[in-house]
Amino acid sequence: MRVLAIDASLRHTGVAVVEQENGHARAVFYGTIHNAPALRSSACLVAIREQLRQLILQHQPECCAMEAVIYVQSYKTAITLGAARGAAILAAAENQLPVFEYAPTRVKQSAAGSGGAAKSQVAFMMRALLGLTETPDPDAADALAIALTHLRADAAGRLGLPGVKQI
Repeated sequence: MRVLAIDASLRHTGVAVVEQENGHARAVFYGTIHNAPALRSSACLVAIREQLRQLILQHQPECCAMEAVIYVQSYKTAITLGAARGAAILAAAENQLPVFEYAPTRVKQSAAGSGGAAKSQVAFMMRALLGLTETPDPDAADALAIALTHLRADAAGRLGLPGVKQI
C-alpha cells in the first residue's frame, strides 16, 4: 500500500508518500510545501492543491491520510487551517483518493509512544523508524508520522473502528 500523508498548513504543509510492502514501510518522498509570507492566502491554497496534485500524479498513492482538526484558540487560525485542509482534501478527492483522518494525539502516540510527544521527538523517531539519512523538518516529520499511523491502522484492520474517520 502507498499512502499520501498531509500535515496541512497555509504556509508550511508537510507531505509524505510512504509505501508498505511485506510489513516494511519506506519513505518514497517527504518534504514541505512552503508558501511565502507575502503570498496571498488564496494563492497559497492554489499552490497547495497544485503541488499535491503533482505529487499524486508522480507517486500514485492509493489513499490519503491527514491529521484531524486540532483545537486552536483563534478563530482566524482555525479558519486558515480549515482552508488549507480543504485545498488538500480537494486535491485528493479530484484524484479519487479516499481520505482518512487521525487525531493528533493518536499520531504522536503511534510515532513516538506518547500522545504528548514534542515535534523533535516525532522527527527523531521518523528518522529511526524509516531508516532516513537525515532528520526531516517538523512538518515533513508530522506527515511521515501520519502515514505510519495510517499504515498501522490498515494493517491491524482498524479502519472501520472509532477514532479513524474517512472523510
